[in-house]
Amino acid sequence: MSRVGKLPLALPKGVEVSVAADAVSVKGPLGTLALPLSADVRVRKDGDTLAVEVANDSDRADAMSGTVRATVANMIAGVTRGFEKKLTLVGVGYRAQAQGDKLNLALGFSHPVVHQMPKGVKCETPTQTEILIKGMDRQLVGQVAAEVRAYRPPEPYKGKGVRYADERVVLKETKKK
Repeated sequence: MSRVGKLPLALPKGVEVSVAADAVSVKGPLGTLALPLSADVRVRKDGDTLAVEVANDSDRADAMSGTVRATVANMIAGVTRGFEKKLTLVGVGYRAQAQGDKLNLALGFSHPVVHQMPKGVKCETPTQTEILIKGMDRQLVGQVAAEVRAYRPPEPYKGKGVRYADERVVLKETKKK
């Protein structure tokens, strides 16, 4: 069994977990998340802990035990604290503005870019060049951040574009005569 899959998960106060044969549901102060389970793994609840067990001896079941355990841990963290990704805009005239469930971006194109936020993900713009994407589902928050970054990824010569706040862009040297 994988090393990650062997570790038990402690449930914090205020988090309720319901385990069915084919799904795990986690309910907390921020909302509810559900995960469908494959036939390769089982989740067992013992008081304040959760344990992921392998259902058979296949390599797939071994790998899935670690994956399911990590996903359930992220679900527990999501319903208690939530997740956020911070993006920054680098470039003259690059601006972002959050309006309800839409993010309006001016990225140097001849038209504005409007990104519709999916359900469960909120967007804030503390300044015109910063974007905060927040939500309970870690995968969905990361996916939305990647989609916004994909509109104008950082280019290698001046570094202009949309980048993660902790991303380092290695600039290339320009061609010499």
